[in-house]
Amino acid sequence: MKITDVQACVIGREEPDSGGSVWTFVRIYTDQGIVGTGECNSGGPGFSGFATKAAILAMKPLLIGEDPFNINLIYEKLRRRGRYGGSSHAPLIFALTGIDNALYDIVGKALNVPIYQLLGGKFRDKLRLYADCHAGETSDPQAYADKALEVVAEGYTAVKFDVDHAVEGKLDPYNWTVGAREMNQVIKLIEGLRAALGYATDLAIDCHGQFDLPSAITLAKAVEPLRLLWLEEPVPAENLDALAQVRRSSSTVICTGENQYTRFEFLEMFERKATDVIMPDLAKAGGIAEAKRIADIADAHYIPIAPHNVSSPLGMMAACHVMASVPNFLVLEFHGRMISWWNDLCDGDQPFIEPGFMRVSDRPGIGVELNAKNAKALLWNDDTYFD
Repeated sequence: MKITDVQACVIGREEPDSGGSVWTFVRIYTDQGIVGTGECNSGGPGFSGFATKAAILAMKPLLIGEDPFNINLIYEKLRRRGRYGGSSHAPLIFALTGIDNALYDIVGKALNVPIYQLLGGKFRDKLRLYADCHAGETSDPQAYADKALEVVAEGYTAVKFDVDHAVEGKLDPYNWTVGAREMNQVIKLIEGLRAALGYATDLAIDCHGQFDLPSAITLAKAVEPLRLLWLEEPVPAENLDALAQVRRSSSTVICTGENQYTRFEFLEMFERKATDVIMPDLAKAGGIAEAKRIADIADAHYIPIAPHNVSSPLGMMAACHVMASVPNFLVLEFHGRMISWWNDLCDGDQPFIEPGFMRVSDRPGIGVELNAKNAKALLWNDDTYFD
């Protein structure tokens, strides 16, 4: 089997309720008529997705004529070719992620097996989800609590809320110091959420790296009695030593990793003892094989993996195959409940989401395909669909 063509397109919508959902898809064609589709992160609406698409198409000459079964060889060939341009950073690593996922889709279809079988089988049939509830529109603890109870009623056993946007009245909008009044607002929000949920529902809190070191330490210590599932990115992700200092200061579980790519960056994180839980985004961390490597290294450090996820059903199912195949999976993020057309974008095992879970597809390859009609209607900024 040989690769004969590589194409890409950008699909999505920028909507207030979805936070802007834009994805880049790569499609790889073969001389035996088997076609694979992979999804990768577009960089968000502000980056348009076209930089990732351009990176995919720039790799096309290196892919034509290759055997798609040589997934690791192709991955390393592309990674090494681009390393002097920063091979572990966007948009190159995003593009490489989509290509890797599309290759796995081809191999699974050719062998008539789901991808989890290619990864050594599965530990679980379905993946537990947590609902990212955002909030942040108000600093009213009751509004947060009402949103939490609404989501739990849908069947979720874990939820996550943002608190960085709930900080009101800062004297300086650019520094990351959280003063006493603002810190009191944040702590009351989290306490109100825990009081509403009780301890039967897991509660994660996201700071989006918007706090400085003393503020992050203060918050981590203040919420210790609340037994959070985790406190996410209490300081910016680029300084692992600062994150490690937050982790050492408190028994609160610290989570990070959505802005780290490839096993090399995660290995450094483990060596610095900077986190308790990792959350790589599997639509931009390097692809299916690299995600498995990251999870395996984490497992050797006894660290659970809870992937960041803002993908379509296709990208999310690719993540499910990997997370089904590793023992240290904790929980998977889900944003699609806020996007009215999320289910309509793809065909496959409908409904994709059970209450609080996503079942791993047993169909060959990823097991999910783009619905051409709906995908064409959702093309981003008049992009063109696959031929």
